[in-house]
Amino acid sequence: MSFQDPISDCLTRIRNGLMRGKDNVLVPYSKLKHELINVLIAEGYLKSCNKTELDNKPMIEVGLKYHNEKPVIKELKRISKPSLRKYSSASDFETVKGGLGAYIISTNQGLMTDKDAKANNVGGEILCEVF
Repeated sequence: MSFQDPISDCLTRIRNGLMRGKDNVLVPYSKLKHELINVLIAEGYLKSCNKTELDNKPMIEVGLKYHNEKPVIKELKRISKPSLRKYSSASDFETVKGGLGAYIISTNQGLMTDKDAKANNVGGEILCEVF
C-alpha cells in the first residue's frame, strides 16, 4: 500500500487513536516519522514510541498521553502538504494559540519546534501544528 502523504497518515492515526481513547497506535516506520514523534514526546504531547515489527514490516508503536482522561493533544494538523509546501524563515514564525501550541519545523539541522528554530535562527518547512 502506498501513501501520497505519509506524514499526514501518521498524524491522522495519532488523532484517531486519541479520539477512540486508545493507549497506543501503530504507524508504519520511517526515519522522518520517528523523528517527528520524538519531537512530540520531547514537547510532552505523547508518552512514548518503540520501533517494532508487524508481519515483517517495521512499525512505530506510539504511546498516547492523556490528562484527566482527556487527550493532551487538542489539535494536530498538517500545514505543508505535497501539493502546497509552506516554508518560513526564523524571523517570520508566528505563535501558535498564544504560545500554548507549537509548529514542527523541518530544518537543515533536523526536526525541531518553532521555538527551537527561532533560538537557533534557522528556517525551514512547517510540517504540522500541534496544540
